[in-house]
Amino acid sequence: MKKDIKRIDIKTSRTAEMTCVSRAASFFEKTIQYKSDDYIAPKLVPLFLKPFLKVGAIRKIYKNKLAPEGIYEYVIARTKYIDSIFKNAIKNGFDQVLILGAGFDSRGIRFLEDYSNTKVFELDVPITQSAKINQLHKRKIQISRNIIFIPIDFDKDSLGDKIIDAGFKRGKRSLFILEGLIMYLNQETVDSTFKIIGEFAGVNSEIVFDYIYASVLRRENIYYGEKGIMDLVTKANEVWTFGIEKGETETFLRKYNFSLIGNHDAEDLEKKYFRNEEGSIITRINGTHCIAYAKKF
Repeated sequence: MKKDIKRIDIKTSRTAEMTCVSRAASFFEKTIQYKSDDYIAPKLVPLFLKPFLKVGAIRKIYKNKLAPEGIYEYVIARTKYIDSIFKNAIKNGFDQVLILGAGFDSRGIRFLEDYSNTKVFELDVPITQSAKINQLHKRKIQISRNIIFIPIDFDKDSLGDKIIDAGFKRGKRSLFILEGLIMYLNQETVDSTFKIIGEFAGVNSEIVFDYIYASVLRRENIYYGEKGIMDLVTKANEVWTFGIEKGETETFLRKYNFSLIGNHDAEDLEKKYFRNEEGSIITRINGTHCIAYAKKF
């Protein structure tokens, strides 16, 4: 029975912690391609870590030795990409943003203006969500009145019931963010989650999520950095269980009444975020992930 217990049931998500550390480290980067704007992340990491993250040599060790190949770069690119979509949703007056598997995400804090009417709903497992809220209070970081926290076990709880109880409205123009989430869910949970999203999303709602290729689950070891990241999630007892076959993203989304706007693999993200002034790509991104962006039709 104990073997079935996931780390996230009893401890804060290790991968959520690593994402937060990566965002905090990238905030202190001097190279523009590596620097992110997440000024909240350094306040959410343990206090003893912050001075180390400010040191370039330490960040280099973290990037090259401690993190799997290309994952630091992937987190930076993913953060920037989803930041831009979130900001556009707020600018364009979306009614709601639903962040599933929010971890230590800070977009609601960074981008919601006091006058904004957009409500941001953050869902995550209770232990990780509580750790985040406690850290925000401890660091005296103001939380917008329009941010609603919803604890959930994605494999057991009803997503529809949870968000209705929290005040999420069906049929409103909404943005759905699933960042670093669906690869940890089983097929049935992914299907039920996307069905609920499709049912609740109003016309012109949008969704952005990242996923891994199904071949990664088969350990085919095709992509840059694949073995390292697979070893990490397995060791952390946060194993990946869901992937999408290469080239099947549009078909996957169509089942839930979403039309694909963009599907960005590692090569796309390298060109978008890690090209220098001479036009050369300065680094590689872990090849196991893609980011999909779609609109409700």
